Amino acid sequence: MRTYVGQQQAVSAEDFAELALGTPVELWLGVEGESDEERAARLDAARDILADDPNLPDDLIRIAAQIIEDNPDLFDVIPLAHPARRRSVRKGVAA
Repeated sequence: MRTYVGQQQAVSAEDFAELALGTPVELWLGVEGESDEERAARLDAARDILADDPNLPDDLIRIAAQIIEDNPDLFDVIPLAHPARRRSVRKGVAA
């Protein structure tokens, strides 16, 4: 099944989010290893975009929910068994 946003084909969840938002996903999530200056510039740009479109957070949540619903394998999580807690034994001398 192919997914299109406008006339552009989205081949991954990231493509879909970028095409739907009209901005790169990295603008909202950041990139690994970015400097403090790069982060500040990215956040300033994001604030400007949010100021221009106050409905964008709701749209983003709706898009993220749709991506998760359409691609449940993105979150194939296997719950880990919790090991039994050990009680610590206090050893001491009674007075």
